Amino acid sequence: MTETHSKTERFFNTSGPVVAADHYCIPPLERLELDEVLRLIRQKRYFVLHAPRQTGKTSSLLALRNLLNDGGEHRCLYANVETGQAARGDVAAGMQAILAELSIRARATFPNSGLDDATQGTLESAGPLSALRETLVRWSTADAKPLVLLIDEIDALVGDTLISVLRQLRAGYDMRPAAFPQSVILCGIRDVRDYRIHSETEGDIITGGSAFNIKAASLRLGDLDEAELRALLRQHTAQTGQAFTEGALVSCAKNGLN
Repeated sequence: MTETHSKTERFFNTSGPVVAADHYCIPPLERLELDEVLRLIRQKRYFVLHAPRQTGKTSSLLALRNLLNDGGEHRCLYANVETGQAARGDVAAGMQAILAELSIRARATFPNSGLDDATQGTLESAGPLSALRETLVRWSTADAKPLVLLIDEIDALVGDTLISVLRQLRAGYDMRPAAFPQSVILCGIRDVRDYRIHSETEGDIITGGSAFNIKAASLRLGDLDEAELRALLRQHTAQTGQAFTEGALVSCAKNGLN
């Protein structure tokens, strides 16, 4: 019997990070202001990347993580903290979820590095208001390579949990890069300056800008432009042979692919 293997056909993806082998896509790093991002990382800055949903934020962050790790000068970890949303203002529960996510990502990204073990016990020893900071200190001092941290879905966090994360990052800022991440990128739908967070413990509205006033820049990832949309459609044509009229191309450029 002769085995046949069909080539995987790529398709348009709107439900998560793109995989070049599976999806029509613009190279994710081309979606970033890459030179500016790398400049800010070299300058040891903490900054924000924000954009509407389904514009390629996560795909770009994952590609940036791979670029930095492959370069060999940094250790870069990506983490999605959306799991902490359910805790809302319960800082202990929120921090437990965030530390679990960091541990999972560390184990997957840097197997046998010991970073996963360094996370253990920080919630008990440092308490929820300092556990994230303690974890990042341990990670940063465990290796001579500076740590770069990419935090996705930061604005999914709610109330005092979000305030605590921002303040713990701010509290360790002066210890970078030897004992704290050299650079942190916060990624979400909105700029941190636009956060208006209700603190139950303080009984007041806290603005994200005041809780994270170490932010050096806010970068926005825009929607796909006409040239990028046309490039995606050309990929589809090359694979399937289906051509698009100029009218269809213009319509897609105006309205997107949905």
